[in-house]
Amino acid sequence: MSIEIEIATGASSRAAAAPLLSAVWPPEVLKALPWGHITFADPDLRVMIDRDGETVCHVGITRRAGTWNGRKVHIGGLGNVATRADCRGRGYATLAINAAIHTLTEEHSIDFGMLFCEPHNSAFYEKLGWQSFNGPVYAEQAGQRTSFTAMAPYVFRIRRLLREGTIDLCGLPW
Repeated sequence: MSIEIEIATGASSRAAAAPLLSAVWPPEVLKALPWGHITFADPDLRVMIDRDGETVCHVGITRRAGTWNGRKVHIGGLGNVATRADCRGRGYATLAINAAIHTLTEEHSIDFGMLFCEPHNSAFYEKLGWQSFNGPVYAEQAGQRTSFTAMAPYVFRIRRLLREGTIDLCGLPW
């Protein structure tokens, strides 16, 4: 068995990620999810883990200038965390998330990491060092600034750890 980790540019790697993302969230499943109607940003980068030539795990990375309490911050957003059903529980998501954090840290321009998750995934992210963010988060939807409450916000210290206040993503969520 061979495993490869690739950090690919978002737009050009969309086709490679699509089969995995569609398998994890087919249209009928997506419709039933509390966030299934939300428009998300396309990632700038993608961490993709291939096992024996097939993509088994994906994490999207979105870099964004947003605001925290009205002050400009640089956010490294993680989203579209997906692992093929028959490959879960083997550490692939942990590996991909750690690769994403390493990538953001090495850029030396990101203040903190941020992701959004459903309650059943909270313990997984907390085990990896993510902490809940206590405060409102705003994002764009249909061209309007709106409160983003579909999933719980979590933050990760890169240069700063901001656990309270108000965050505006200044664009679509990831």
